[in-house]
Amino acid sequence: MVPTSYYIILSAVLFGLGIVAFVFKRNVITVFMSIELMLNAVNLAFVAFSRALGRLDGQVFVLFVIVVAAAEAAVGLGIIILIARQRQSLNVERANLLKF
Repeated sequence: MVPTSYYIILSAVLFGLGIVAFVFKRNVITVFMSIELMLNAVNLAFVAFSRALGRLDGQVFVLFVIVVAAAEAAVGLGIIILIARQRQSLNVERANLLKF
């Protein structure tokens, strides 16, 4: 059996990679993928704690997070496609379309 601390360390590393990609990348798709990576890292931590405590609360919460992430992905990709068509670029700095 793998200790819970290994899962938490993996979750922290994935979350850290997501933060680094979110801060330093300028492509909208990469930023979007880094947000999804951070959500999955949190899901991994929820499942690890749920299993360690022997309760299903964390796993049920992960199910809700996955549903919200799927809806966020659909809406986010729609906005990204709109910005890409309007601005002819996926650069974050040129995406001031929603300001007006």
